[in-house]
Amino acid sequence: MTTKRSIVLDSWPVMAYLQGEPPVDRIIEIIADAHDRGDSLLMSVVNAGEVWYSIAKRSDAAAADRAIGMMRSLGIEFIDADWPLTKIAAGYKVRGNISYADCHAAAVAKHYKATLLTGDREFEQVSDEISIVWL
Repeated sequence: MTTKRSIVLDSWPVMAYLQGEPPVDRIIEIIADAHDRGDSLLMSVVNAGEVWYSIAKRSDAAAADRAIGMMRSLGIEFIDADWPLTKIAAGYKVRGNISYADCHAAAVAKHYKATLLTGDREFEQVSDEISIVWL
């Protein structure tokens, strides 16, 4: 019997997926495996906003909206930044050299006892508190 788990996506793998950049094949495989197992795919709404503004800045708001729609079609659940999550994120930000959006991804991973999927080495600073799958 397989145990369901949760996987938190940082903006890094989502942007790689949307742009077809390496390691897109591994990201597709991880998402497919998660669906097969019934795992939850989670993303902080702060990180979703980071994806949206990155795409809107390079292209336009319509393209950014389509990207958010694609993320939702992949089954990614956006987690609101309520006070308990924001407090965890702020605690990570106190450590320094990690972006506030990344702090929110780490907070979701910690709160949901989930594994964070990323290739962003900023997360090494919180690897003592959360499980990370490095891309």
